[in-house]
Amino acid sequence: MELTEAHLQRIQDSLPVERGNVSMEVLNFLNAVLYVMENGCKWRRLPERFGKWRTI
Repeated sequence: MELTEAHLQRIQDSLPVERGNVSMEVLNFLNAVLYVMENGCKWRRLPERFGKWRTI
């Protein structure tokens, strides 16, 4: 399962406000978490489509 922009819009108000100087795509992060949970892989074994595992 992957979340879409429509899913993100529905939960956006429940997410914390970004702070600090770190910028990330929330949708990409949530989809990476879902991928790890569904596939049981290690965080560092995320597919490249999510970006570098250290910056997700």
